[in-house]
Amino acid sequence: MTQPSLAGQEERPVYHIALGIEYDGSRYAGWQRQQEVDSVQARLEAALSRVASEPVTVFCAGRTDAGVHATGQVVHFTTHASRQEGAWTMGVNAHLPKDIAVRWVKAVSADFHARFSATARRYRYVIYNHRYRPAVLQSGVTHFYHPLDAERMARAGQALLGENDFSSFRAAQCQSRTPWRNVSHLWVNRYGPYVVVDIKANAFVHHMVRNIVGSLLEVGCGNQPEGWIAELLAARDRTLAAATAKAAGLYLVAVDYPAHFALPQPPMGPLFLPD
Repeated sequence: MTQPSLAGQEERPVYHIALGIEYDGSRYAGWQRQQEVDSVQARLEAALSRVASEPVTVFCAGRTDAGVHATGQVVHFTTHASRQEGAWTMGVNAHLPKDIAVRWVKAVSADFHARFSATARRYRYVIYNHRYRPAVLQSGVTHFYHPLDAERMARAGQALLGENDFSSFRAAQCQSRTPWRNVSHLWVNRYGPYVVVDIKANAFVHHMVRNIVGSLLEVGCGNQPEGWIAELLAARDRTLAAATAKAAGLYLVAVDYPAHFALPQPPMGPLFLPD
């Protein structure tokens, strides 16, 4: 059988694009696309596909759980569509719900991968430490009514710095091959009624930040001594640690990459928080 001639046909160029994404995760079943539930990934892919006039699949730096937010999520995708920068930002935003937005766009090299090129992730957990619960920000913070000593929490958290086995702060359903992670900083600061836990690591096991925060809350309100966090880490036993903190206060605020990718670095937030 005679094969059709390919003479004169040119391969369509492939463009590699990275985006910075912000979202309120309150009404989504997490980042990852799933059957019969709403997800951030599905919404973003639908908007990108409309602008690209072809199906688009995105890959993210970190798959956030149901109810978790992001100001610094990073994704990448490939496409045959040649578009101006404004199409990938304002154009895509026009097709997104109001609780998801593109913050920046950058053409990247073919070797860039949002997940595998990342060298660190940074999260912030925002606690509204007040006698009465909030109304306006109720889905963006976690309410904790017992008075918290942020300095005490910060001192206790220093036991988690460096490379350690985080089995005591790892969800039972975690699929990671190893519980070892390297935490480069853990800060706890108070801004009026808000207490913010800021933690950065090369990667995180499932529920690691929320499990750490849950235990730090026990220290902060005086239920446990400062040394308890170090004891939990050494025990490598999830059943000894505190309950998992709620999803509402957690934000993925930044992802680090090698400098040669030169990705934009907008303010992290959320809200009033300085960088």
